[in-house]
Amino acid sequence: MATARAWVTAMVMAGLLAPGEAPAQSGAAEARRLAGNEDWRTDFSRHSVPLSEIVSGGPKRDGIPPIDHPRFEAAADADRWLDDRHPVVVVRAGGEVRAYPLGILIWHEIVNDEVGGVPVTVTYCPLCNTALVFDRRLGGRVLDFGTSGRLRMSDLVMYDRQTESWWQQAVGEAIVGELTGERLEAVPANTHGWATARELYPDVKVLSRDTGFPEYEASGRYGQNPYAGYDSRSGPYGGFFSGKIPGDLPAMERVAALDFGDGWAIGFAALTDRGAINESFTGVDFVVLWAAGAASAVDARSISGGRDIGTSDPLEK
Repeated sequence: MATARAWVTAMVMAGLLAPGEAPAQSGAAEARRLAGNEDWRTDFSRHSVPLSEIVSGGPKRDGIPPIDHPRFEAAADADRWLDDRHPVVVVRAGGEVRAYPLGILIWHEIVNDEVGGVPVTVTYCPLCNTALVFDRRLGGRVLDFGTSGRLRMSDLVMYDRQTESWWQQAVGEAIVGELTGERLEAVPANTHGWATARELYPDVKVLSRDTGFPEYEASGRYGQNPYAGYDSRSGPYGGFFSGKIPGDLPAMERVAALDFGDGWAIGFAALTDRGAINESFTGVDFVVLWAAGAASAVDARSISGGRDIGTSDPLEK
């Protein structure tokens, strides 16, 4: 069984993301810039990263609308619209298994849900290819998340509706506002091609296209990629990343990253060549597996038609 440690695949620019050093003062001008013309209750005087690193991604708050009342269907019903290689995020908790197709997540980025009695938020940032799931419970209350319309290091900045603190999706940590420094617990999840997910979990329930946003299904958006050709770029989309790319890997190379307190990562190119890699890091022995069968969500216009990037899995020895 795959380890429950935090495991994510991402583009290099987000896979090695780390908080910056906060300046002594927030700066009223920076706070006004971040708030724009929106009525935020966020305490911008509290932050763990430089506010200058947070930029507008274009949409306003919840302009990319999260799904708050998800509906699900049986695997047999999902077969009618999911191709075998269509990538789905598989979440297991409390004896229940659910799958969230990236063909839906790419348009909503956040699903507030409950799986096996565990309140979770299922998140996906297309610009850095990070599909992560977090437990929404914190300090005796359940948080609900939305999209802030902002990015940091090309990665989704979420906000919770209870305090309107802003959260870095790639690490599940509050970086601005009342909850600055708090961190959400990761829920084990992985991204598989639909055929693999269906074979592994025959009773899986699948997020339905009946999302509460009928205009999205009516327009045929679900299953389509608004970032066609993103995989073939030489650098991040839209100039949203201004940091230094670490190491020798190109910015758009996928990496499999594992959190052992210290971060460990490997490029997909090495994984696809070898299929399995045995490693030891900070005293932990593990093997990383790779298998074909999952399309890139940010390659072709049709997600199922994207190039096969496969999926990776870590196993502790």
